[in-house]
Amino acid sequence: MCDDVQARLARCTLPDLPEPYRSALREATAYIVGRYDDVVGIIAAGSILRGQGRATSDLDLYVVRTRPQRQRVQRRFNGVPAEIFVNPPHQIERYFAEEARRSRPLTAHMLAEGAVVLALDPVVERLRAQARAELRRVPAPSATDLRWERYVAALEFEDALDVIDEDPAGGGLILAGAIHKMLRYAFRQARHNIPRDKDLIAALETLDPELAGLARRLALAHDPGTQRALAGQIADRTLGVRGFFEWESEPEDV
Repeated sequence: MCDDVQARLARCTLPDLPEPYRSALREATAYIVGRYDDVVGIIAAGSILRGQGRATSDLDLYVVRTRPQRQRVQRRFNGVPAEIFVNPPHQIERYFAEEARRSRPLTAHMLAEGAVVLALDPVVERLRAQARAELRRVPAPSATDLRWERYVAALEFEDALDVIDEDPAGGGLILAGAIHKMLRYAFRQARHNIPRDKDLIAALETLDPELAGLARRLALAHDPGTQRALAGQIADRTLGVRGFFEWESEPEDV
């Protein structure tokens, strides 16, 4: 077993990273090949690999295995936090499909844009090719999904306005959730993938600069009256409503 681990480690290729990340990746790779005897692929991804790492950034490691088991592992290597996603190929393909339906191709981003550390089977490149195809796909959310998301955001907005005068903290918390849903809905409605939350407002600058401006002003506003006014404008621009609207779901057999 030890010889097998060493043989797999010898086939690993580490991307050029500054310390302490390179040592962390070396430790993480040794941990993965030592723990999973059926590993056929390791892909390193995340902001650190893109040269955009910050103090709180972590390593993202996607592990392709043959055994039909999935697992998430969070550990520190050389002091650097790492998230390890362990999946067999058929589960990765399920994630492609599920995330495409939500316009959130997170798995496809990691596999397509990450660096291959280990590839012992052609399935690794096949999955990466499929991931690149997923990223080229134009999102096509169903009318039913869009209507439901519009309803949920409008309902939360209405709930926030119901209580914000009596309970500014509680109402403000609900309002923040409603605005978050509205901004994500704007991407879905425009047939764009939803960006990461930390890139959301920056991505809005390209999608809808006026909406991005409203969102920035709201995020920095402290006066409740200003917050409500800006939130109403965001609701008008994204949902076209500020609360209740008439609709009905499709009949379902139950």
